[in-house]
Amino acid sequence: MMTYDFIIAGAGLSGSVFARIMAEQGHHVLILERRSHIAGNAYDEKNEAGILIHKYGPHIFHTNNEEVYQFVNRFSKWTPFKLKCEVEMCGKSTPSPFNFKTIDQFYDPEKASLIKQSLRAAYPGQTVVTVVELLNSDNTLIREYAQMLFDNDYSLYTAKQWGISLSQIDISVLKRVPVRLDYESMYFTDKYECMPTCGYTEFVKNMTTHPNITVQTDTDALNMVTLNEDSLAFNGLNVSPKCHFVYTGPIDRLFNYKFGELPYRSLRFDFQTLPKDSFQNAPVVAYPQVNDYTRITEYKKLPVQEIPGKTTIAVEYPLPYNLKDGTEPYYPIPTETNSIIYQKYLFAAAKYSNLILCGRLAEYKYYNMDQAIASVLKTAQKYI
Repeated sequence: MMTYDFIIAGAGLSGSVFARIMAEQGHHVLILERRSHIAGNAYDEKNEAGILIHKYGPHIFHTNNEEVYQFVNRFSKWTPFKLKCEVEMCGKSTPSPFNFKTIDQFYDPEKASLIKQSLRAAYPGQTVVTVVELLNSDNTLIREYAQMLFDNDYSLYTAKQWGISLSQIDISVLKRVPVRLDYESMYFTDKYECMPTCGYTEFVKNMTTHPNITVQTDTDALNMVTLNEDSLAFNGLNVSPKCHFVYTGPIDRLFNYKFGELPYRSLRFDFQTLPKDSFQNAPVVAYPQVNDYTRITEYKKLPVQEIPGKTTIAVEYPLPYNLKDGTEPYYPIPTETNSIIYQKYLFAAAKYSNLILCGRLAEYKYYNMDQAIASVLKTAQKYI
């Protein structure tokens, strides 16, 4: 019977990356996954139409981090893929991020020319700027343009996505999707943007396939780990004396909500396979002015799949996370109040020398995939 040096809660990206690094150092690792599959929210599979779908929403890998890119390339071939997105706004479909085409669509030619001239003059040499910067511009035309975007997209989409008023949300959320100062229509501008040729599930499977890694699905790690007042105990597991527990789930659940619940945002997806070749212009289209859903993903285009006569879409509905309802936590909600609560949990976690927190939920940070991997690579160095 194997003696484990690391018990990892969660077979998503963070847990799997940590497991692989430790396994290659000669440590024995046990991954306990609550769900029936690996790969976490990046899990993908082919549906009944033969179309590869992402069960928990669209995932596009992009990064400027050379170390992260070299690491992921060890476990899959990657196919270059440049994501294009659109926004349905005021009866028009316009690029996302907004660019100069948006200005041409929503203003008469003379005013559109003046706005573009003003933007070039105000931000020389720049190709992107945040809507927050535009709203605070000294130029009246620029502020007017920014306010139009804010009123018809940013404010509506953000409030719907996060379920709270804009006054509560951290300003960094509004800065995540920039405004472009050219006619480029690509969603990301990173050096590397690609999709695993074999799919994300196979990518994670390759990463966790190692003689020193054991993966056990349909197992909640918190049923096998106990946090005592000053120590962490493993129940019914064969562990080494210095075994560490790597936790990638919601940190408040780990501590049985002793400081109160940390809110996470969840999602519901309505998957539909339609008898047509194409449903929308872009793989992902946002709908800020619709009351209930936020966006629609057409998976036949993510990446492009040659399957004639049918396509699969997923309509995405944001909702509050509640473990009792069977919903999944997707996004930490970045507010000042929530940050204070998180710091209490972080302080409590520091008492346990063999507890390691990794990932978006445990660190309560809105990571992209490459950021999550980079964080694990950095954390893992402490234990090599």
